[in-house]
Amino acid sequence: MIPEQHRHILRKIEELYEDLFSHDGYGQMELEMRFLKKGQKEIIIRCGKDYRYVVDFTPPAENRPEAVRRGATPVSPG
Repeated sequence: MIPEQHRHILRKIEELYEDLFSHDGYGQMELEMRFLKKGQKEIIIRCGKDYRYVVDFTPPAENRPEAVRRGATPVSPG
């Protein structure tokens, strides 16, 4: 589940998508996510110009190293 703080980012993606779709020519949109220090992620939407967001990120419990030490079984990617 995506936290509520991400709603404005998702709205911007939807708005840009609608603009691209209704445009009568070529358009391109890119989405980039990367880890920052201190438990944050940077999200950059590129579509004519850059829209940059920084949000808090906490990995799911099953992916945290301390969960493995407690005896939880790690989930391997599919």
